[in-house]
Amino acid sequence: MTDLQPPAGIVTFLFTDIEGSTQLWEQAPEAMKVALARHDAILRLVIEAHHGYIFKTMGDAFYAAFANAPQAVSAALEAQRALHTENWGETAIKVRMGLHTGAVETRDNDYFGPPLNRVARLMAAGHGEQTLLSAATKELLQNHLPDDANLRDMGERRLKDLTRPEHIYQLLVPDLPAEFPPLKTLDTFRTNLPAQLTSFIGRKKEIAAVKQLISPSPFPIGTIRQERGMSGDGARITTLTGPGGTGKTRLSLQVASDLLDSFPDGVWFVEFAPLADPALVTQTVLTSLGLREETGRPLLDALIDYLREKKALLILDNCEHLVETSAQLAEALLQACPNLRLLVSSREALGIAGETAYRVPSLAIPDARLAQSAKNIMQCEATRLFIERAQTALPTFAITNENASAIAHICARLDGIPLAIELAAARVKMLKVEQIAERLDDRFRLLTGGSRTALPRQQTLRALIDWSYDLLSEPERTFLRRLSVFAGGWTLEATEETCGGDQLPAFDILDLLTQLVNKSLVIADTDSRMETRYHLLETVRQYARDKLTDAGEGLDARNRHLQYFLGFAKRAEPEMTGPLMAEWLQHIGDEIDNIRAALEWSLKQDVQAGLRLASALMRYWPAHNDNSREGVDWLSQLLRQPAASTPNLARAEALTALSFLYSWQFDPSKAQPFAEQGLALYRDLDDQCGIAFTLFLLGWNLCFQDKLTAGRPLVFESLALYRTLGDRLGMAEVLGQLGMKVDGEDYARARAYVEESLALCRELGYVFGIADQLSGLGHLALRQGDYSLARASLTEALEILRSLGVKHTLLPSVIASLGSLSLRDGDDEQARVYLEESLSLLHESGGSNNGPGFFWPLAHLGYVALRQSNQARARSMWMEAQQGFKDTGNKLGIAFVLEGLASLAVLQGQPEGAASLFAWADVTREIVGDLRPAVEQADVDRDLAVIHTQLDEAAFAEAQSAGRAMSIEEAIALGIESTHD
Repeated sequence: MTDLQPPAGIVTFLFTDIEGSTQLWEQAPEAMKVALARHDAILRLVIEAHHGYIFKTMGDAFYAAFANAPQAVSAALEAQRALHTENWGETAIKVRMGLHTGAVETRDNDYFGPPLNRVARLMAAGHGEQTLLSAATKELLQNHLPDDANLRDMGERRLKDLTRPEHIYQLLVPDLPAEFPPLKTLDTFRTNLPAQLTSFIGRKKEIAAVKQLISPSPFPIGTIRQERGMSGDGARITTLTGPGGTGKTRLSLQVASDLLDSFPDGVWFVEFAPLADPALVTQTVLTSLGLREETGRPLLDALIDYLREKKALLILDNCEHLVETSAQLAEALLQACPNLRLLVSSREALGIAGETAYRVPSLAIPDARLAQSAKNIMQCEATRLFIERAQTALPTFAITNENASAIAHICARLDGIPLAIELAAARVKMLKVEQIAERLDDRFRLLTGGSRTALPRQQTLRALIDWSYDLLSEPERTFLRRLSVFAGGWTLEATEETCGGDQLPAFDILDLLTQLVNKSLVIADTDSRMETRYHLLETVRQYARDKLTDAGEGLDARNRHLQYFLGFAKRAEPEMTGPLMAEWLQHIGDEIDNIRAALEWSLKQDVQAGLRLASALMRYWPAHNDNSREGVDWLSQLLRQPAASTPNLARAEALTALSFLYSWQFDPSKAQPFAEQGLALYRDLDDQCGIAFTLFLLGWNLCFQDKLTAGRPLVFESLALYRTLGDRLGMAEVLGQLGMKVDGEDYARARAYVEESLALCRELGYVFGIADQLSGLGHLALRQGDYSLARASLTEALEILRSLGVKHTLLPSVIASLGSLSLRDGDDEQARVYLEESLSLLHESGGSNNGPGFFWPLAHLGYVALRQSNQARARSMWMEAQQGFKDTGNKLGIAFVLEGLASLAVLQGQPEGAASLFAWADVTREIVGDLRPAVEQADVDRDLAVIHTQLDEAAFAEAQSAGRAMSIEEAIALGIESTHD
């Protein structure tokens, strides 16, 4: 330390450390000792020469304070130059530096306050030899920047643990490196970790312990890993256990934030708190990863396929109410995904093999029996949490020697539980801390009178919430009770419609909501995309729900909630076929937990409203995160209820919606009966629009089963009825599908249907429909060999979809068609680029949203790989695509893949197998009515010519005959046997 006095008031801090020092110590410990001593001498000399006060060193890190920003910047610049020109020998010492200015307090020649956290995180975002400045420091430089220096604007970035983003600048001079990898900020990593709205207090010991348990990096012998029998790669699954309110979620988020750079494939947060149905667990994980289910394929298989090779960390939060399902999912993922790590929070361990349970303790508390001073209680995590949250609630709040003991008493009586402490701190706006302490004593006397180990922690939290609830005015209590009907958050509009009315005028709702936000009972998410959303802590929500029931208000409140979201769904319904489809998909996605809660209530109370709600979302279920399976489940449950048997419009719509969703899942056998029932009911009701739609569904499903003779007349009848009704949207949809499923090779007629549909969509201004029909037209032209029309149509469709910003499955489908076009044009590299982009988009949006459509780009990539002489990659692509086509029952897709495997078999000297596979594909294409295009036939003919040079006529005929007689399973098995990686 220097003899200088520590600067006070507004201080500029310089933090430094050596990049990669741990590795340097491992590689050359003796040389590192010498280098570190030289490093320390340089920094100490330079910092003190510029009047800097070194208030702490830790390992290779220096922490210095300056009275003004120019001195700090000059010191950093001179230090970096000296370090850069030093001859380090076998150790390459590179130091990263961060500078930030702010108001702080001193204690025992040390500093504390938010600026210390910010400068530490700023430094950690940089790289060796890089110097970063905060906006506060930059503003204070004015014209005092060294002559040869300038600043590079790195933009506003999110730093770990900090609620407010920081605008970062990089210090540049001609004689020092200027180019570095991307900053290590939260914006850089693949993650969905939510931004934290408050600071993280303490928990250093717990963070270190959990990171050591879960980190994939090796640890030295003798650490906790070896003691527990774990490998050097860390625990595959770590479960944070403990009572509600101890901060398991917040700890997991903090650990995950610190480990972002350890998991190149991402760190993903999955919240189970809003879920009541175990069946939604896997789907929720898929959604959190930005994936969609693969139609006709188990959700778990799709999730495993995505994560199988990923080096990622998955956080499963609040599993206690879904512990059995969570355990099954975790075990399946760990068995199939060797590089995956799981961090789980639950009130109890999952109880699966390989699990390491870490109990999250309460925050350290002071001894309430002793007299406390302001200085003493700042050493304790629980009291620091109380003080910071109190200052957030009341900026003028200050800790003094007079109120220190009361604060210590509060934290001790609340057992150091973070949630309880935060709720107590929020009350400083209304009560002195001495009054809070007194009320806590009175309220918790019964709960702490006996053995503490015999008392459930949840009761302690419930007592705390009782106390908090009692402090509310009667209108606030009523409002809080009514808010408990929401699940997963809500908007102001929803609050006004659902919670207003008796005792609560609509014009009071905003004020009441503001009051509960201020009292920390309601959390406002002001970072929402469109408008502010609100939610309750789960413990508070459950408490308020019980109070709602006790007050006899549950029936009315939940009915109002159901009616609001029925109206919301009805407003959304027409938007699903309009230009704002993407925006409304997001709106519905934001409210999906509320919609689920409303549907659950409708099963018990108002089945008719539930039928209308689930039916109104008919186009949402398959379009957004591919929830068609969930839509099927809701509609099936509702239709089984006795109250759903009334032959009315609600039942007809539900039957038709269920048929539509089964059709989307490529399950026509299940779709048909519901369409038939719906058609009969629509005929009884004389609902012509309903009749037209169900006729279309019936015909569509028959055509999908290759029953064209029976199906096409129904589709034409539907089209004729839509024409009579003047329903141009209905006409456009029927014509578009009709154009994609016609007799044999009548491409001219198919093209006419699609072009008429396209014209209607243009008349209606239905932009998404325009793109859809252009895609269909491009696909038809591609099959006809009209590459000019195909390219023009697909390119226009792509431009429209990109301009809309819609990542619907049509976008990757169009890109895949462009890839197929490039492949047929002979441009293999461009084909690869298109097809890989298509697959990337499909993975982003959740995989095979439209069944076989997902596997076509994969299959075409196999052909690209084969043309580029990468046989192993080609076979791998085809094997995956083949399984997908088999699962979705797509015979043409299987034939397409087996033709590729036949070509591979030719290259690998297996002519008999290749001949059989080509013969089987010929027969299959004849059966499905889809003959091989000329370009593909030319490739097959070349392979057959090679086979003829290797087999005599008898052997060739025998192989072909065997192929024609094969079943699908036998052909697939032969494709596998005849090729190798």
